[in-house]
Amino acid sequence: MAFLPAGAADPDAPAGLPASFDSRERLAKPDLAGVARLRFLTSVDFPPFNFIDQTGKLTGFHLDLVREICRELDLTAKCQIQAVPFAELRENLEKDAGEAVIAGVAVTTGLRRDFIFSRPYMRLPARFIVRSDAGPANVAVLAGRPVGVVRGSVHEAMLSSYFPTHRPVPFETQAELLQAVKDKKVDAAFGDGLQVAFWSTGPQAEKCCRLLPGAYLSETFLGEGLTIMTRKDEPAISGAIDHALLSLSRSGRLAEIYLRYFPVDIY
Repeated sequence: MAFLPAGAADPDAPAGLPASFDSRERLAKPDLAGVARLRFLTSVDFPPFNFIDQTGKLTGFHLDLVREICRELDLTAKCQIQAVPFAELRENLEKDAGEAVIAGVAVTTGLRRDFIFSRPYMRLPARFIVRSDAGPANVAVLAGRPVGVVRGSVHEAMLSSYFPTHRPVPFETQAELLQAVKDKKVDAAFGDGLQVAFWSTGPQAEKCCRLLPGAYLSETFLGEGLTIMTRKDEPAISGAIDHALLSLSRSGRLAEIYLRYFPVDIY
């Protein structure tokens, strides 16, 4: 498990977004002269990554990231992005309806046999959330105290593995879990950092709660992070995307997009 103090990141990464690349790494830019077009497939139901805005336009973190990748690769004129139902992303990629999928598809052993995945451009951490008025100052104070988790979730398993002195209290849904923190039925909740961060500043929370310092990353429990999926018959495109992501990370443009869509720092 990797631990990031709240608000901290890799020293070579821009503030607010932990680096997914070694700052000393160099990735050659593949020859893309033969690429006629670069079509990215995404979905519409993964805010703030992909969503329909008030004007009916598809927007979000992924849309801006695709534009920056295409600009970095000098392929802006050849780039397209299309939204399809999430369940149809793999099928569309397999039948050559696109060259890449950027939609938060979880990397699995089965998918990795059939596709190539880019380096992660973002890892979603686990976080603790407590009441603002009575919550403990740090995670250590929670030892022996009731901490809510969603029953059967990776976060329940992660809490038991990495915080064995905490007393897990399972809830059936995320909504029930967060309401329990709000109602002081548990001293804290442990869950997806993205969801709890946005909930804590939303109207349902009514300013009840805050995140404890500390963002927790675990490939074992939380996966490899958000990546871009491509076909194995297009290795040049996969290599080009990794090259672009490294350049965007190093230049700070990746962090700029993150700050545009994540006013609440999930790390």
